[in-house]
Amino acid sequence: MEDKLILLVEDNPHIMAINDAALHMRGYRTLQAETAHKCRELLCFHAVDLIVLDILLPDGDGVALCREIKQEYDVPILFLTAMGENEDIVKGLTAGGDDYLTKPYDLEVFMARVEARLRAAHPKERAVRLGPLRMNLLSGRAYIGETDLNLTQKEFAALLYLARHPNRSVSAQELYEAVWQQPMGDDPHAVRMTISRLKQKLGGEDARVTVNSYRSSGYRLEEQ
Repeated sequence: MEDKLILLVEDNPHIMAINDAALHMRGYRTLQAETAHKCRELLCFHAVDLIVLDILLPDGDGVALCREIKQEYDVPILFLTAMGENEDIVKGLTAGGDDYLTKPYDLEVFMARVEARLRAAHPKERAVRLGPLRMNLLSGRAYIGETDLNLTQKEFAALLYLARHPNRSVSAQELYEAVWQQPMGDDPHAVRMTISRLKQKLGGEDARVTVNSYRSSGYRLEEQ
């Protein structure tokens, strides 16, 4: 069986633990998100094969999150939720959900639904591109043409986050929280140093793709 990666978005720790254990027993890898915010962060750095999504999340509505995800990622979504009215099911599937299972549920039925969605899914995106820049999400390596940029883990994560948000500037605080997974505090030194190294590795002043700094809004990855 292929090494599939499944993102579990669930705020109930008991349900999370049961589903996580069941998936691992079948040979799947998993990521866990207790909130919509954590789900968005994980999707920025991981190419997942399936999302199992609750609707009632502490910081948002799973149906709206599904709609948001489908606009950016080609990944199947299985709703797993206590919202079992016909109206709820219609809303979830209309928002882009690929399947819908209500709680309480049978674990074998859950696993069968997971495997059915994986069989039907299109191949996941394994690379992010911007002009000559290509980022391999599986190997964690980035290239300009055929040249390996030899990025560190943090440099790759920062560049990937910027590449995932190509149409807007990203503040130092937002970038720090996404890459380091903690509040930045008052010192943006780590972000500045990472951006400086990225600019050098992308080719400096002669780069065809570079990270531009904007005093008022932050950083933006742009093709020259």
